[in-house]
Amino acid sequence: MLNSQELYQQANQLPPLEKLRLAELLLADLDVPNPEIDAIWRDEAQKRWLAYQNGELKTVSYEAVMQKYK
Repeated sequence: MLNSQELYQQANQLPPLEKLRLAELLLADLDVPNPEIDAIWRDEAQKRWLAYQNGELKTVSYEAVMQKYK
């Protein structure tokens, strides 16, 4: 079995499009949903939405954000 360095050296010899396909396959393999994390984010989003609806959350306009990062 190849170690990661050996595998990298072989993959690095691939044409650019094949490297991209390999990267996409590897990333897709890592992108496995985690129900526990999804539940935490769902709860957080609900809390933030309720805070916004109740006027408890300070908002910033799109224009202000864009001006800050110009």
